[in-house]
Amino acid sequence: MDIQALKSHRRGLMIILSSPSGAGKTTLTRRLMAENSDMTMSVSATTRRPRPGEEDGKDYYFVSKDEFSAMIDEDQFLEHAKVFDNYYGTPRGPVEASLAEGKDVIFDIDWQGAQQLTQAASDDLVKVFILPPNMQELEKRLRSRAQDSDEVIAKRMSKSEAEISHWAEYDYVLVNDDVDMAMAELSAIIIAERQKRKRQLWLGPFVKRLVEGG
Repeated sequence: MDIQALKSHRRGLMIILSSPSGAGKTTLTRRLMAENSDMTMSVSATTRRPRPGEEDGKDYYFVSKDEFSAMIDEDQFLEHAKVFDNYYGTPRGPVEASLAEGKDVIFDIDWQGAQQLTQAASDDLVKVFILPPNMQELEKRLRSRAQDSDEVIAKRMSKSEAEISHWAEYDYVLVNDDVDMAMAELSAIIIAERQKRKRQLWLGPFVKRLVEGG
């Protein structure tokens, strides 16, 4: 009996990574994807226009507001929200297909999306919130990007306080003081969650054969 082959038969996880902008979520996500071939990134649908270099189906599914509304009516989203003047949502079909194949799906969404996913699919969900070591370091990281104006940075810092206030709604909270340590902790969380009995679909048949002497 090939135990390792049996262990490969598992249902995938939905892994939410949330954080205020600048806390290191994107870096951790990229490292996770690079180190795990059985992970995929959830691609959101949006009504906003593509930015230069963005590809439909890779960065986002770009749809019209009418198409988005029809998708809501047809219950095609696991979660959706209006952000400023545009809508964003997680299409249900691709996520459920990946989970059934035993692939973990990473979600880069905020606390509002996390709340909706908790209601829609709590059994498959692992929620991780990433904190900066302090607010001064958070602002330093935002400025080091050299992408935003002072006004935009001020807005991001103001928004970060509201986002951080939802930390207790998550299963795990990491302080990203050292990215290698944070990555090690995040990997340990995922390994442990994968081993939960309810996600090991092979265990029932294995134990049955075991007690029958197979």
